Amino acid sequence: MMTLPPVEVLRPSSVAEAVEALQKHPGSRVLAGGTDIVPNLKYGMYDTQHLVALRGLSKELRYVRLQNDLHLGALCTIDQLAHDETIRRCAPALAEACSQVAGPQLRRMGTLGGNLCLDTRCVYINQSYFWRNALGFCLKKDGTVCHVVAGGQRCVAAASNDTAPVLLALGATIKIVSPRGERELPLRDFYLADGIHNTVLRPDELLTGIRLPKDAFAKRQGFAKLRTRAAIDFPSLNMAVALEIEKGTVKSVSLAVGALAARPALIKGLDDLNGQKADARLAEELARRAHKQCKPLTNIGVDPDWRRDVLPVLVRRMVLRAAATAAAAS
Repeated sequence: MMTLPPVEVLRPSSVAEAVEALQKHPGSRVLAGGTDIVPNLKYGMYDTQHLVALRGLSKELRYVRLQNDLHLGALCTIDQLAHDETIRRCAPALAEACSQVAGPQLRRMGTLGGNLCLDTRCVYINQSYFWRNALGFCLKKDGTVCHVVAGGQRCVAAASNDTAPVLLALGATIKIVSPRGERELPLRDFYLADGIHNTVLRPDELLTGIRLPKDAFAKRQGFAKLRTRAAIDFPSLNMAVALEIEKGTVKSVSLAVGALAARPALIKGLDDLNGQKADARLAEELARRAHKQCKPLTNIGVDPDWRRDVLPVLVRRMVLRAAATAAAAS
């Protein structure tokens, strides 16, 4: 039986108090829905004495506002976003991704901000302390060896957040607050290729909001997820596409893939596809390019070669669904 270690739970009543608490207690961690951090604390993955609980900030950070752009509070629950009519109309791929996160109970507790900041996962770290100790630990915690990449000097634990590929493909920006003030940056600049700490968040910073630009609403969107079971499981692979289509012709396309490496990433070099027909050839070309750029590792308990073979199949299906939706709507 794994139990929680002794921690002091701090309960700020405002964002200002929350970031002050993060600054005052170095090494503290944020507790939102708790669906990820609580199991990881039981695994002994974190050395922390303080949790900054955000439940008291719900009135401040739980909102869906359509004001030209779409503004989402970081404490919106995953279940809320899966069913919200504004989300389903403006960002249907985000609603679809949220509906496939974990199971119903976890979706009711988990938050959008928590999902975007989800810690990376690896078959060699998300285990009990006894298991990891028997292995000799790893780069991510207590050890010096990467068991995924022989001789590797950088952790390659996988990002497993389902909302990130959608928001990346749609060009979202995020708002971050610290004792120094606010800053906003594109989500594509938020993630790092480091499984130990795969975001640019500093220890005293808090992700408070997400903004989707108005021009994303007209894009035809798709989301796909591969997992061992049809529910509950973390993704073995996930992806999202956003197509801007006019009279059957592509004006812009973006494709994001996650659950492969330490950060979800946009497929590069797609600008030359602008002007092509939104048809099966486009889907095939996007699948080919994604297959070329994505190289799964043994960081999760699913065969990497199989994941790589399945990837272009999912891309083709997802793109064709998005293109068909565009044709039906035009």
